[in-house]
Amino acid sequence: MFERLFARRRRNEAIAYALYGTIVAQARQPAFYAAYKVPDTLDGRFDMIVLHGFLLFHRLKGENEDNRRLGQEVFDIFLKDMDRSLRELGVSDIGVPKKLKKMAEAFYGRMAAYDSALSSGDLGALEAALTRNLFPDGGGEAVPRIAAYVVASAADLARQPLDRILAGSLSFPALPVPETA
Repeated sequence: MFERLFARRRRNEAIAYALYGTIVAQARQPAFYAAYKVPDTLDGRFDMIVLHGFLLFHRLKGENEDNRRLGQEVFDIFLKDMDRSLRELGVSDIGVPKKLKKMAEAFYGRMAAYDSALSSGDLGALEAALTRNLFPDGGGEAVPRIAAYVVASAADLARQPLDRILAGSLSFPALPVPETA
């Protein structure tokens, strides 16, 4: 009995890691930073991971509790990854929990803003949230294109079979690269 329980837990953890890996890989697409001018900084990369994590969580929110639990497992991996990153950057053992708390608060705030805007179909609110989070120092001429990508990604994820996602397979649509003048 315990062997089956632990095997299931390892399988679920492997699935959550696969999904998180896909989220991070998509968030690191060079076009976000080169063509769309998202700041290639710790904050910019954090925000792109949060945005892509949101898209998975948004997809899972209408599912039953067992299926939504996978989202919690992905979030837990996100926190472990942030913990590891902070330590690699030299944040002290005492400082890590404080920074993680701020990151979790930022995560939940962004999730709420994106979810509210996307669920209501308010493109202006989505663009405002993206501008506020991705371009806090100004700029953001690509925000309308990023917002269109978010809407398209949410629609694409809604069409992906739940069984496929629960097996650890997730895909995002290609990011259109703007033509340069």
